[in-house]
Amino acid sequence: ARPLARTVFAVGDENQAIYSFQVADPARFGTMRDRFRKEAAALGGALPEVELAVSYRSSAAVLSAVDAVFGREDAANGLTWGGKPILHHTNREGQGGVVELWPTLTPDDVPEIRPWDAPLDQMGQESPPMRLAARIAETIAGWRRDGEILESAGRPVTPGDIMILVRTRGAFADIMVRALERSHIPVAGRDRLKLLDHLAVMDLMAVGHFVLLPDDDLNTAVVLKGPFIEFDDDALFDLARGRPGTLWRALREHRDEGPDLSRAFAKLSGLSAAADFTPPYEFFSELLGPEGGRRDLLAHIGPEAGEPIDEFLGLALDFERDHEPSLEGFLYWLERGETEIKREMERGLNEVRVLTVHGAKGLEAPIIFLPDTCTMQGAQLAPRLHWLEGEEGPEAVIWRISKDEEEGVTAQLHEEAKEEARREYRRLLYVAMTRARDRLYISGWETKRGRAQGCWYDLMEPAIREIAEEIETPGGETLWRLANPQTAEPDGGGAVADSKTETAPPDWALAPPAPEPEPSRPLAPSRPSEEEPSVISPLGPDGGARFKRGNLIHRLLQGLPDLAPEDREAAARVFLARPAHGLGAEELDDIVAETLGVLTHPDHADLFGPGSLAEVPITGTVGGPEGPKVISGQLDRLLVTADAVTVIDYKTNRPPPETEDRVAPQYLRQMAAYREALRGIYPGLPVRSVLLWTVGPRLMLLSDGILDASAP
Repeated sequence: ARPLARTVFAVGDENQAIYSFQVADPARFGTMRDRFRKEAAALGGALPEVELAVSYRSSAAVLSAVDAVFGREDAANGLTWGGKPILHHTNREGQGGVVELWPTLTPDDVPEIRPWDAPLDQMGQESPPMRLAARIAETIAGWRRDGEILESAGRPVTPGDIMILVRTRGAFADIMVRALERSHIPVAGRDRLKLLDHLAVMDLMAVGHFVLLPDDDLNTAVVLKGPFIEFDDDALFDLARGRPGTLWRALREHRDEGPDLSRAFAKLSGLSAAADFTPPYEFFSELLGPEGGRRDLLAHIGPEAGEPIDEFLGLALDFERDHEPSLEGFLYWLERGETEIKREMERGLNEVRVLTVHGAKGLEAPIIFLPDTCTMQGAQLAPRLHWLEGEEGPEAVIWRISKDEEEGVTAQLHEEAKEEARREYRRLLYVAMTRARDRLYISGWETKRGRAQGCWYDLMEPAIREIAEEIETPGGETLWRLANPQTAEPDGGGAVADSKTETAPPDWALAPPAPEPEPSRPLAPSRPSEEEPSVISPLGPDGGARFKRGNLIHRLLQGLPDLAPEDREAAARVFLARPAHGLGAEELDDIVAETLGVLTHPDHADLFGPGSLAEVPITGTVGGPEGPKVISGQLDRLLVTADAVTVIDYKTNRPPPETEDRVAPQYLRQMAAYREALRGIYPGLPVRSVLLWTVGPRLMLLSDGILDASAP
């Protein structure tokens, strides 16, 4: 449509195109690049390509490990388009970095437990995931205890420097959080949490189910053992053994046989009575507040229960807004909603973060742990639906029944889908490794069948062992470490100063800051702060009527010039005859005559002719003895020609002054402010300031001398 050169500016990172469900694909990145290159060549140009190979995040040790891992064909397959090699350069030369590869943990050799063994006969065993979580927690606790220094920042390591990345939101995330809590390490918890899976919410819902159906013995036992009643096993067993009816009936019959039974019955009966008439939010608020339920939950589960409790109460409020506020309806609605909490992991809190690699995309941390490296995708590798792609998009969908009954087409599509899932799996590893700024710790655990073939650990182990140093720990364990020493000055973050070389700060560092300049005080020239000159109005003795008369004339002078001269009187009478104005016939005739007298006067023809503007807003800065001030006002009329700028302000005073030296000072300051602002807007043109007295009518041109003396 326009004769100009068309350009395309595209930004992309094919290495991190891991979200296949959002149609991200490195192959498409390469395909589009080739397309634009051909189009540019056809027009006689070239496609400039800027490689973003310099990393401003990761240290040299981390990037060396990344390049080594993805320099191997088995890991690089699918990471880039056309087999482009992976090679990074760091912008953080001289800053310390560490990569450690820990050996995987395997199950202990223990005798198989027979189903008929008594519960107390079973042998204690910690699974490999639990042992690994405990080791990571012990490592972090040791750093805090010993004051481990983060070399690049020149300060001790804090919990907020650490991020633990898992591949999926499985059981290990919960195990890791509990291990950190047992070591008294602040932890933010998982990045996503299904609300109904949290113990605090399960306890709250158990109470709700009890008051609705107290004859459910299993649920009643859960409530009695839960944090709100706190029966131990012996108390529950004594109450339940040999009872003739339900557990709730047994508690009611034996409530006077001990203080614990009396307290439990009083609390549960009170909740049952309240449930009949209390909406869900009020019911659970009473349980959590005055009844001490929140205190009990936090004491049993820990501080992490606070967020699910608040989310639970918020959902109760949401339910009451849209539904009949019944407790049974709320529990039914909640159980089928499967609400999921998504935590904000960039809150700036000094806590260890446990989240998935997908959730960490776009985030970073000085220290990254990768413990979940020995598992592979499950069902994602074997999709049953396959799309046949045509030139213009998907043409058909094929359902794969089973491996035994498939033919060549579905077999090939199935294998292609599995290979694409493996590519995405490897791209996810690239994202995980590049989240680390300074340190990267790689570990994993195996099952009795070993670790999955082609897992992350298999991709990383041979490459890192080639470039890292083999180290034996004091416990006799072998690990591989790649480190680059700190040779540059720390980049901040609370560097620890050496007392021998500490120097006094400069004077300006201790001096109080200068006071902030106050903003210019707004000035409304058309609304002076002083009392305006009195106006004698023909509309009556009421002091406020003078403003009504002036407003009506101003409104007519604003709209009538846009009409044909022969239509102005009729339009003015229709406007003034509105009942809201409350004008009599004599008053109406007087305003019409005065307004038309202004418009038809030969001296005013240019002011209301073509090119003139009505009610023009104006904003500007004017100088004065007290400094610059911002003015904001509305010009009644403005006429701009090649020779001059004329600003007109209407005045309805009766009687009007005969000479300019009798004009009220407020009006003079107003016009002087308008003049100065217009001089800045229209430099080089003289500004004529005019007062139009509607009585007469009469124009009064104000001289520059009197306006100079009245400047704001």
